[in-house]
Amino acid sequence: MAATKVRGLVAALNSTGCFKYKSPDAVVDFLVVGGGVVGLAIAQRLSERFPTKSTYLVERHPRAGEETSSRNSEVVHAGLYYPPESLKTQLCLRGRHLMYERCDKYNIPYRKTGKLVVAREHQRAYVESLFAKARQLPWPKHSPPHAAEDQVLPVSLITGAQARELEPDLSPDITAALWSPETGIVDSHSFMESLEKDISESVGGELVFSTRVVRVDPYKSEETSRLSSEEGWVVQTITENARQGDSLLARTLINASGLAANLIPNSLLPEASRIPMFFARGSYAAYSGPGISQINRLIYPCPETGPNKHAFQSLGTHLTLDLQGKVRFGPDLEWISPPCHAGASEYDFNEENVDFWRQHLKPSDSRLEEMHRAVTEYLPGVSFAGFRPDYVGIRPKLVLSGFQDFTVRKDYADGSGRGLMVSLMGIESPGLTSSLAIAEHVVHDVIEPEHIHISQ
Repeated sequence: MAATKVRGLVAALNSTGCFKYKSPDAVVDFLVVGGGVVGLAIAQRLSERFPTKSTYLVERHPRAGEETSSRNSEVVHAGLYYPPESLKTQLCLRGRHLMYERCDKYNIPYRKTGKLVVAREHQRAYVESLFAKARQLPWPKHSPPHAAEDQVLPVSLITGAQARELEPDLSPDITAALWSPETGIVDSHSFMESLEKDISESVGGELVFSTRVVRVDPYKSEETSRLSSEEGWVVQTITENARQGDSLLARTLINASGLAANLIPNSLLPEASRIPMFFARGSYAAYSGPGISQINRLIYPCPETGPNKHAFQSLGTHLTLDLQGKVRFGPDLEWISPPCHAGASEYDFNEENVDFWRQHLKPSDSRLEEMHRAVTEYLPGVSFAGFRPDYVGIRPKLVLSGFQDFTVRKDYADGSGRGLMVSLMGIESPGLTSSLAIAEHVVHDVIEPEHIHISQ
């Protein structure tokens, strides 16, 4: 977790620079910026934990989850791949439990399909290492009581022949596999709708869509103001095409803006300290044809297994299912660049730059041949003719290579510990699975210790 002092006044998040500092018109206890699955989960947890406090969520799109949250595999990950003590592992393990628990409670469609991570002979050591790691994983913080012999991540190491008994279409070159029975798929849209409903029906929660943040400033106390004793962040917003915006004083600001999550802290930081963001385009292909006639489980190939075997930028072009049983492959990995980089002398926050990734969302058949070649490594019977472009997602990444954990960053309006802003950055896979655990972590482990005076 990173914490830092901030300097200077935040730049206006628009191309004209016309938004000047404006004294706040109202106060909100918690303001969440970003209505993806992580922002929704945090707002839901805040409104539940502090029912007498006000929790607002602002989202610039007309609906929740319009970016990364609606353009992924909808997989409930088990927690296999990342370093044991990392947030990615610990929050995935906890989040999986919370996800299935919420799905059962609210009748959200899901299915525990299980997953096979399949290996050729030269990759056997990789799945063996996953198995050994899974057997030793500690239970994450906030876990419910469990027996000493219970494993947080049950897995089995099986032979290639055993894997083909489960999925006969697998290549005869597969010599080993890791079986993960806790992996599943979920209806992410129904999941997000359940969070929206909780927030909307809470006493202090409010969802505001089609509203973008255009400026953020540390609050400057004014002796003549009724808010002279307050601490926090002044957040200016514009709803749709309105000429005049609103100005709120957020006592605690949570930045969960996904693909744009670095923009607010970067506009507060000196140029040399700005945080770069990299963008990975992932294409998905729908498939119908031979070679998958008996597929009932998710199938993942081994990721790249070189010296940086824990530093995965992609888990490979894998097979997933939707809740109707349809097969798709993906995502692959293609780096795309925004028109302005964090290292530039000026940061341009106009809508064109913030939304640059939209021009990369149109699926095309240009990636299909490479995807087909990758898939035939473990499913040799699939036909190129059965592939067709399906959809594209964009993943926010803080590094181009090497392992990078989820980042939970703290900044303070006064530079010394008062007026908290929490920024969630690099929340890619397993972000959907981890979302409820991220919310639990942010509310109980980050916000509450900083605000021990808050009580119901």
